Amino acid sequence: MHDLKHTFGRRLRSARVSFEDRQDLLGHKSGRITTRYSAAELANLIAAAEKACAQNPHKLPPTTWLRRKAG
Repeated sequence: MHDLKHTFGRRLRSARVSFEDRQDLLGHKSGRITTRYSAAELANLIAAAEKACAQNPHKLPPTTWLRRKAG
């Protein structure tokens, strides 16, 4: 049941439902708890980082993601 509540919270945030509505739908009295149940989507975080890089006056390349070599 707990995992379903997390999934619901994440889907609400992904659908851009307001924080107050998510808090009500999840039945939380504390906004701090609502924040835990509706963490940001990785794609949104990457888009925000790319947006910040696009506004860089030094014209640096877009965000670079480093991965460990396999093997």
